[in-house]
Amino acid sequence: MPSIYLDNAATTPLDERVLEAMMPFFTGNYGNPSSVHAHGRNARVELEKARKKIASLLCVSPGEIVFTSGGTEADNTALLGAISAYGIQQIISSPLEHHAVLHVVEQASRRLGITLSLLDVDANGSVNLEQLEQLLQKNPRSLVSLMHGNNEIGNLADLAAVSQYCREHGAYFHSDTVQTVGHYPLNLQELSVDAIVGSAHKFHGPKGVGFLYINKAKKIPPLIEGGSQERNRRGGTENIAAIAGMAKAMEIAQENQEQHRQQVSALKDYFIRQLQQAIPGVTFNGLSGDPSRSLYTVLNVGFPPNEATRGMLLFHLDLAGISASGGSACSSGARLGSHVLQALGADPERENVRFSFSRFTTHEEVDYTVTQLKGLYPGQ
Repeated sequence: MPSIYLDNAATTPLDERVLEAMMPFFTGNYGNPSSVHAHGRNARVELEKARKKIASLLCVSPGEIVFTSGGTEADNTALLGAISAYGIQQIISSPLEHHAVLHVVEQASRRLGITLSLLDVDANGSVNLEQLEQLLQKNPRSLVSLMHGNNEIGNLADLAAVSQYCREHGAYFHSDTVQTVGHYPLNLQELSVDAIVGSAHKFHGPKGVGFLYINKAKKIPPLIEGGSQERNRRGGTENIAAIAGMAKAMEIAQENQEQHRQQVSALKDYFIRQLQQAIPGVTFNGLSGDPSRSLYTVLNVGFPPNEATRGMLLFHLDLAGISASGGSACSSGARLGSHVLQALGADPERENVRFSFSRFTTHEEVDYTVTQLKGLYPGQ
């Protein structure tokens, strides 16, 4: 039985070149970068090389990059730091955000009495930007948090438009860019955003490491206290091996970005056509079926009601050697359904599966997956 991985929005396989870049820090260059002796200084040099590399790829200064344990910590740091530093009285977000954002702003609203406004979304998952402007007019110095690429339905936000509204009204703008860093060009010199985040394992880097970009004009307190690391912005000894791997993974992604985009986009388009031919009545949630307005890596599929697979489609796929997802990996064990699809008013009678691709996905794997799915929906 084959082993087919179509859950790349949850995590991606590690590039062999990334592993090679990480290996020296497990053996020879193992110093603590906070130590002042030679071993520590050697480690510090490599840490700052990685910081400069990531900063250059985002067109920012190295001092604006803070290394974290991943996207969740980076989101928490950006949001809670802004609330603390700027006396935020209103948070504007959406019901489609990753729980690393949504849970934070909900708790901040409950505990601190901050007004939380979740923007309306239509049946395709498009956020109401007119409502955003109206809310900012009433309370200009708000905290706005809207993700760039939705991890479940693939919708891409217009960051330029959102950032313009925020700039005009003096709002603090944070965007969860976990699904787009490494996959889309992000020139932060041209984009007025105060904070974005990245997570290495979303672009073929190691798990457990990420970064936070904070605009140098914004000063926020650390989320994790206990040391002067990261210029007093994040306590704890830096994971040099993982950070070096993240920098290498991001470099590879950036150098071949357009090639990878074309390759994976073509594969996603092919998958869409094959599914439509094999299973009449199949639909695509959000804007994931629209290549121009969604992540090229994500396709969220709604399958027609079928008693034979009710509640068991992911199980059947797993038995066939196919790994896919019903939504965010962070909440897949909760068995409560996708909060994103609920917000869209998706048909509860349909089985919804997120297939997500990478440059390692092949046409043969897609063909096998479609064949298995067609066998589960005979006569459709």
